[in-house]
Amino acid sequence: MKTRLVQDGIFTLVEDITTAMEAPEHGFYWIDADVEDLEILQPLYHLHELAVEDCLTEEEQRPKIELYDSNYFIVVNSIRFDDEEIFLRALNIFLGKHYIITVTRQKINELRALKPVLWEEEVASADTFLYHLIDLVVDNYTNVGDRIEAKIEKLEEDILMHTKKSHLNEIIGLRSEILWLKKVLGPQRDVISTLNKKELKLISDPLKKYFGDIYENAVKISETFDTFRDLMGNLREAYQSSLSNRANEIMRIFTALTTIFMPLTFITGIYGMNFEYVPGLHWEYGGIAAVIFMFIVGMSMFVLFRKKEWL
Repeated sequence: MKTRLVQDGIFTLVEDITTAMEAPEHGFYWIDADVEDLEILQPLYHLHELAVEDCLTEEEQRPKIELYDSNYFIVVNSIRFDDEEIFLRALNIFLGKHYIITVTRQKINELRALKPVLWEEEVASADTFLYHLIDLVVDNYTNVGDRIEAKIEKLEEDILMHTKKSHLNEIIGLRSEILWLKKVLGPQRDVISTLNKKELKLISDPLKKYFGDIYENAVKISETFDTFRDLMGNLREAYQSSLSNRANEIMRIFTALTTIFMPLTFITGIYGMNFEYVPGLHWEYGGIAAVIFMFIVGMSMFVLFRKKEWL
């Protein structure tokens, strides 16, 4: 657990956690904690037992906001995409008047990326800290959406060029990830909408307009993932169509080859009959002539099929 006094974007480490119980003359306290630290923080900051229980027992939480007398409990999900699987990490936030507590089980990239933003913007209030943090979380969804779109385009190109059985597993897996993510985007969008529209004493009125901008981005992201869901359906249809076309192409080639060998088989069948008098049977060059004749017949049929684009 690390406790920092944030004044105009400048961080000062605080050794004694009890110091952060009193409001500073300027700035606010940021307490970056693990779930194990809640045992210490709960009595000091009067954290509601239900909110603490959620942090302790639920690794993957549904985004939500709960309003208590002295603080707000907010849950948002950070996203990470490693080109194979989408991971969500719960970011638990306790917002007070002069402090903000972030509680996580794993490392959250947005928390590390937040520090230079706070310094650049000279942040001096807890609600402004919350705004920049949620803004980074939503922006990361946009980045992941761009990567998913690129992967869908590449997958579509691969299917059209060289269809493989493994492509179906990729389509099903990615579609499942997108549908699962869609269930998270709705509640998270509602949380941001609450910060934008509802009268909240711990959120300053000028800041609500900025939360409105984040809400618009969250809506766009939700609509984008709706589009991804439709694209995955189209991609599956393209995969099935490509397999069908490939099977038809193979059958067409096999049919043409069978048709070419039919007259050759007919000729060899005649010369294989046990008759004494067969044309050319006793001719010195009869075998060579028969082979040349079959070659000419086969090549003629091949040229004819190519001309008619059957092969």
